[in-house]
Amino acid sequence: MHPFLAPDFHIRWSTLVPAAVEPDIRHALDCAKQNIETICDQDPSTANYESTFVAFEKASELLNDGWGRLNHLDSVCDSPAQREALGKMLPEVTDFYSSLALNERLWAVIKAVGESPEIATLSDVQQRFVAETLADFRNSGADLPADQKERIAAIEAELSQITKEYSEHVLDSTNAWELVITDESQLAGLPDSAKAGAAANARAKGIATDEFSAWRFTLQFPSMFPIMQHLHDDTIRHQVWEASSKVGAVGEFDNTALVWQILVLRHEKASILGHEHFADLTLLRRMAKTGATALSFIENLHTRIHPAFLSEYKQLSQYKAAKSGQPIASLEPWEVAYWAEKQRQENYDFDEESLRPYFPVDGVMAGMFEIASRLFGITIRQLETVHYEPGSAPDTLLTGVVEAWHPECAFYEIHDSKTAAHLGSFYADWHPRESKRGGAWMNSLHTGALGEPHLGLIIGNMSPPIDGKPALLTHREVETIFHEFGHLLHGLLSEVAVKSLAGTSVPWDFVELPSQIMENFCWDRESLDLFARHFESGAAIPEDLFAKMIAAKNYLSASGFMRQLAFAKLDLELHTRVTDFLGEDLDAVDREVLADYLAPLKTPSPSMMRRFSHLFSSPTGYAAGYYSYKWAEVLDADAFTRFQEEGVLNPETGAAFREHILSKGNSAAPDELYRRFMGRDPEQEPLLIRAGLAG
Repeated sequence: MHPFLAPDFHIRWSTLVPAAVEPDIRHALDCAKQNIETICDQDPSTANYESTFVAFEKASELLNDGWGRLNHLDSVCDSPAQREALGKMLPEVTDFYSSLALNERLWAVIKAVGESPEIATLSDVQQRFVAETLADFRNSGADLPADQKERIAAIEAELSQITKEYSEHVLDSTNAWELVITDESQLAGLPDSAKAGAAANARAKGIATDEFSAWRFTLQFPSMFPIMQHLHDDTIRHQVWEASSKVGAVGEFDNTALVWQILVLRHEKASILGHEHFADLTLLRRMAKTGATALSFIENLHTRIHPAFLSEYKQLSQYKAAKSGQPIASLEPWEVAYWAEKQRQENYDFDEESLRPYFPVDGVMAGMFEIASRLFGITIRQLETVHYEPGSAPDTLLTGVVEAWHPECAFYEIHDSKTAAHLGSFYADWHPRESKRGGAWMNSLHTGALGEPHLGLIIGNMSPPIDGKPALLTHREVETIFHEFGHLLHGLLSEVAVKSLAGTSVPWDFVELPSQIMENFCWDRESLDLFARHFESGAAIPEDLFAKMIAAKNYLSASGFMRQLAFAKLDLELHTRVTDFLGEDLDAVDREVLADYLAPLKTPSPSMMRRFSHLFSSPTGYAAGYYSYKWAEVLDADAFTRFQEEGVLNPETGAAFREHILSKGNSAAPDELYRRFMGRDPEQEPLLIRAGLAG
């Protein structure tokens, strides 16, 4: 028995125990290696597409499934034994994957078939698969001499190890901090929802009792951000900001040295592969093509919004001075969100907390499903789930019941409305816990062959349920759920004959289009009315509250825009000219690169790089690719104009988006897919108009 490798579509999570990791993953490795040997043993002159390219895609499927399940559990159910088991197998698995493109015998037979006349007889999708596979090999060093291939493999192994260490430092340092308050007067200004969450957290930790009141806060976003935004006590906000800025930055959890090591290794890899820097290597087959193009894109947007950004900051400083009776001065970083929220409430008579009762998480999900059903011709239903502690599950489950990795995790099926075909299933796990890494993400657990269902998941760290009430979300959290669901639809509605071209396996600067376009439905009155319902009365958002929400939509828009540009700018600068910065202080580099992107705060913030998991928690991840968020925003704002013109919930428009974008994966070039949907290339202006920054 190899539970991590079991063929079950409904995964038996409780059987995936740490003791099974090594035997299961080693067995999968052995199978994969044997499959590769079978391909290598062929005579290149008689090998064909099926015996090489198709066989290569299938060779590692068992390992992909088992390793994927383990890494998923590492993200949502971290434990010391599991962490140790994963760490033990990581070098061997990394070595296998990195060795594929460097295997001379494998490359010889793949290359021979890839350049043979047979390829011209294949379908367009199969030919794209061949071209992408050949490019993968070449970009990974297949044509390098042996000594350089060895060095590439060593770099990959080291990157896998230290990026894992980086990620663990972020999780562990986040969990190492807590703030316990026993004097309720110190909580003045904090919304009732945040107070209730902190009180429930303190009770769960055994700090508070019926006789003793206490409130426990953590660095998880739903706990921390209400303090920064609402709490009157400046000292406590300073304390929380300081703790947050030190995540991954001090003592045994300090990621500073790891950041430099990762950057240097990435640069060395790019150099060996013949590229000036890591950004050019990474973007070679993305829409931007080069680091220079991506940087130019970011700097062009920066030029357009910089005046508005400075104006917003100056105005907020003046507001704080007027309200506090103090001279106009630079703000402290722990003051910005607080004074911004006070000004928003005053200018727009709008408090984001007033929206929470209209966003119970189950209602948001149900309404989101309704929108997707109308637009994309699908039906979604929830199945009953059960949770067992690892190693304690019965041999069989009741019919129709699906096992989940945690009691809060739900499970759903998606079917085609017309044919009733089972398109895919997915897990959803929305609330924070100490064993779960921060942020929100979508992932695939199984890509089905054409006509078979796919299996995916969507994860978040949203406001949890409190005292028997449903989890009531902020509007920002609602956008996040819609965002991840967009990624999920891209995965589960895929209809591509080649698995490695299916779903979200698209160029990184295109992958955010399906996710970000879904966020638009969180702002439209017609679509909001399908899910924004008061958790007690069932009433829709009142018209006056909706009007305030829309009026405040672009409040400090340039500042939010600039924050994303700053992350992208720093990412690209570090990955295009790391050699210019070596030996310098990381915080000094941060300030130098972002001199024109940061508000002139009184106290400079430590570099985000030490806790920026998007860039440093995997060998590549979003490295040299953070610009993709803004790039895809241009695409989504432009593409959504078609929905606005033809009807936001128009099923014909939705069907076109499903046909040309969601179902096609990487079966054609992304710019071609975009033109099929819009009939033209994307335009930048709709994004600036949407953000209130045009002109």
